[in-house]
Order: sequence, then structure tokens, then C-alpha cells
Amino acid sequence: MLEKIKQLRTKTGVSIAECKKALEESGGNVEKACLALKEVSAKIAEKKSEREAGAGIIDSYIHGNGKVGVLVDLRCETDFVARNEAFKGLAHNIAMQIAALNARFISRDDMPEELKEELREVFKKDAENLKKPPEIIQKIIEGKIEAVLKEQVLLEQSFVKDPDITISELLKEAIQKFGENIKVARFARFSI
Repeated sequence: MLEKIKQLRTKTGVSIAECKKALEESGGNVEKACLALKEVSAKIAEKKSEREAGAGIIDSYIHGNGKVGVLVDLRCETDFVARNEAFKGLAHNIAMQIAALNARFISRDDMPEELKEELREVFKKDAENLKKPPEIIQKIIEGKIEAVLKEQVLLEQSFVKDPDITISELLKEAIQKFGENIKVARFARFSI
């Protein structure tokens, strides 16, 4: 059991007590415990999302060829967490993510409605050429909009270091680990 707790803690970064509790509830199954901890992370993140994130750090990442650079403003509640090496690593990973996948928006709410409407019109014209029923055309349009959102919205992108989770899930895990609200306040990506 101790080895499984250690394995789960390494994988999730959650406290030993939470890992032990999750393993006990899952009958010793590490994968089930990991999923249970993800659910707990989501609930904790939801509770803490209203709290003020007034501290944080600005991190930078310059890609090896010197042609792409990113500044990211990652916020938390206290300077204690902001100075933590794991928090700094999180900020750096997010900056690297933005450099790699060129996110344009933090969340889907940040994408202007005008842009969404433009995309709908373009996708509608493409879908109408398929000569499908209107309800199928609507599903095709919405599916293509979702694909664009997953590509351009940071929180919905798959994490480059672990494609099984999104950036949103990565932040929820960090919220559980640090016990504070954490959010990406803003970022800038530069390229030559």
C-alpha cells in the first residue's frame, strides 16, 4: 500500500493523506484513485474560484531557436505559494504550452462573439455544400467551432507534456495541491 501511495503522490502531487484516502476508497486501484482525485480537484477548484488571486509571478519562456517567446502572468492567493518552486514550474510549463501551441485566448469567454459568428458563417457555407439535413449541418458547424476552441483557447488545450489532461485540469490539480485559487491572468506570445 505504501508503494501505491508513493506512486499516486508522485503522479498527482496531492498530499499523502488524500492519496491514502483515495486508494482506500478505490480498493487499492491506482488508476481509479487518480480519477477520484481529479474529481476532488475539480470540486476544490470550483469552491476556490471565487477567492481573490492577488499574488503570483510573471514567467517567461524563449524557445530554443530564439524566434518564439512568451510572458505569462500566473496568479495565486499568497506570496508563499508564488515563491514555491513547484508553482514557478507550473508557470513555466504554461508559458512553454503557449509557445508550442500558440493559444490566442485564455478561456472560451475571451473569444469575441464576432469571431465566433464569423467562424459559424464560414463553417455554415462549407457544411451546406454537403447537402445534409439542417440538424446535421448544425452539428457539423458546432463540432468545427469546438475544434477551433480546443485549438485556440489555452484552458481547453491538451497539455503538451501530458496530452491526457487539459490546461484547465492541470490548474485544478495545482489548486488542490497548493490549496489556493490559481489562474492565468494574461499572457503574450511573440514570434519572428
